Amino acid sequence: MITFAIVLSVILLLVILFLLFRIGTLASIFRGSTKRAIGTTKTSNRVNGTLLLLFLIGGGAAFFWSFADSWDTMNQPLASVHGEWTDSLFWTTMIIIGIVFVITQVLLFFYSYKYQHKDDKRAYYYPHNNKLEIVWTMIPAVVMALLVFAGWKTWTKITSEAPEDAVVVEVMGKQFNWMVRYPGPDGKLGTANYKLIDATNEFGVDFSDKNSMDDFMPREIHVPKGKPVLLKIRSRDVIHSVFLPHFRLKMDAVPGMPTKFWFVPTKTTAEMQNETGNPDFKYELACTEICGRGHFAMRFILVVDEPEDYEAWLATQKPFIQENPDLLAKFSTDSQKQLVVEKKEEKAEEVKTEL
Repeated sequence: MITFAIVLSVILLLVILFLLFRIGTLASIFRGSTKRAIGTTKTSNRVNGTLLLLFLIGGGAAFFWSFADSWDTMNQPLASVHGEWTDSLFWTTMIIIGIVFVITQVLLFFYSYKYQHKDDKRAYYYPHNNKLEIVWTMIPAVVMALLVFAGWKTWTKITSEAPEDAVVVEVMGKQFNWMVRYPGPDGKLGTANYKLIDATNEFGVDFSDKNSMDDFMPREIHVPKGKPVLLKIRSRDVIHSVFLPHFRLKMDAVPGMPTKFWFVPTKTTAEMQNETGNPDFKYELACTEICGRGHFAMRFILVVDEPEDYEAWLATQKPFIQENPDLLAKFSTDSQKQLVVEKKEEKAEEVKTEL
């Protein structure tokens, strides 16, 4: 903050000096002093040209310093397959645009200094050049077309259909927290209806659907390393946005319009803790769409496990309806019968195990 305040103060000082010189020039013209006005213009041009050149040098140095200082913060460790595509596209675009930016800004500020007012110089009249117009129109057009095509190609790969064996996780945002739901052993999520939402059944799951009977809702997202994960995303109230920076994953959660995003994690939480040297490191799902006063609180932990650890965690999860059996009273007797059958089967398995 102190550095920013100093830079801002210097910029404001330069602006004030510039305005003072302009005021002096205009005042001379209004008083009819042509010689003084010309002299003031020459001085003003010389001072402005020098200040602009200094600003180029100082501003360029500050830019590169801030870029280097923020490098680690900008470049979060990468932990997904498609994140490599995203990073490659991003840095290709940044390098091309950065080169053009540096060239144009250097020429702009340097020319302001070099071609300041001089009594013995006159501007060269150069009205038009068709070849030059074609060159500086076609080159940017071709470069931008290639960047757009590369972006479209990457986006197509990222948003393609998820593999059939993908781990499915439903993520729902609401003011002001995230909720997740997994399909049970049947691999199918039960249907949901907003009319069924209440204090307990916050997803609005329809437990008259037999596919809902084994769905579970953990307090953390767990996914296996090296396997595709499909996030089915929706919102219960306003627009939210699912953001997992280490996976380069971002997708809006829009009420009434389900979205999705799939990725393949490449580093477990433990591996990332070792890589970052931070034993408390955790992957975090954050909301990047300002959605109200409690927006800052929309955080959810995601854990990447080794496949065998993920299977062990999966085996410990209990269906939501088993933890909240009172919900069955609101649904059909078929659901109740299904639950009774499953409980009997579980008891039978326990008895077999004991024997």
